[in-house]
Amino acid sequence: MSQPSDHRVELGEFLASRRARITPDQVGLPVYDAAKRRVPGLRRQEVATLAGLSVDYYTQLERGKVGGVSESVLEAVAAALQLDDAERSHLADLHRSVSTSPQRRRPPKRATTVRPMVQRLLDALSVPGIVGNARQDLVAANALGYAFYAPLYPDPQRPDPSHPVNFARFCFLDPAAHDFYPDWEWMADVAVNNLRTAAGRDPYDRGIQDLVGELSTRSEEFRVGWAKHNVRLHRTGTKRFHHPVVGALELGYETLPITADPGLQLTVYSPEPASPSADALALLAAWAATNAAHDVDTVGTEQPFTG
Repeated sequence: MSQPSDHRVELGEFLASRRARITPDQVGLPVYDAAKRRVPGLRRQEVATLAGLSVDYYTQLERGKVGGVSESVLEAVAAALQLDDAERSHLADLHRSVSTSPQRRRPPKRATTVRPMVQRLLDALSVPGIVGNARQDLVAANALGYAFYAPLYPDPQRPDPSHPVNFARFCFLDPAAHDFYPDWEWMADVAVNNLRTAAGRDPYDRGIQDLVGELSTRSEEFRVGWAKHNVRLHRTGTKRFHHPVVGALELGYETLPITADPGLQLTVYSPEPASPSADALALLAAWAATNAAHDVDTVGTEQPFTG
C-alpha cells in the first residue's frame, strides 16, 4: 500500500468492487443475455454508458490511470455506481493518492496527544467520553470512559494513556471482544471499514499500514473484510455492549473531529434517559469513583481508572 502502483491497484479494486454489487435492473438497464454474463454486477461497458464515458476511458480508470481526470468525471462515475458520501470521499482520496507523487505529497500533521483543554472537557462530561485517532487508538478518555473500555486493557487497574490500546486490534485479536460486543460482526465491519477509509485518506501513514499488515496476517476475518473495500463515515448511531461489571448497555454516540488537533476525534456516549442502560451507566460511574477513591487512599496518587 506504500507504493504508487499499489495505490492504482487500490483504486481499480475499489471501482470493481462497487461495480460488482449493482445489477443492471437496479439502474434500469435491459439484460438480454443473463445466462452469458460472467460478472455478478455491472460490466465496464454498462458503467461507462451510465457515466457518459467510452468503455476504453472507464477501463483506464479501473487500471488506476487517472492522469487529467476531472472532478466532473469522478462525479459521473460516482453517480453511475451509486456511491454514498463515504464512498465518494474515498474515491476522491484514492484519486488524489494516485495522481500525487510521494515526493510532492506533504504528510498531514497529526496530533498524537490531547491538549489540557481537551482533557478538561472530557473530565467535565458526566458520560463516557474518549478521544481516538484515525488508526483507532484510544488516545485519551475521562474516568468513566476508561471504566467503560476497561476490557480493552491488559491491566484494567492501571491503563496507561502513554501506550494507547487499539480498537481494531482488540476487535479482531482479543477473544474478549466477542463478549464485549454483542453485535461483534457488525462492530468488526465498522472497525475494518473505518480503517479502510483512513488508509485511503492517508495512504502514506506508516502506522495505519503497519496495523493493516498485522491484522491481515493474524486475522482471517479482517482479511475477508478488508478485501470487500467497504468504507464508512463514523459520525453517529447506537451501539450495544456487554460490560463485565454492569452488563448490557445500549448507548447512542456522536463523533466529532477536534479541528484544532488534526487526526483526533471526540466520541461521546449517552443512554436514553430513565432507561436500563442509564441505570447501568450510573452504576458503572459509582463503581469507577469508588475504586478511584480507594486508589487515592492507598497509593496517594489518583489514577485515571482502576478496577
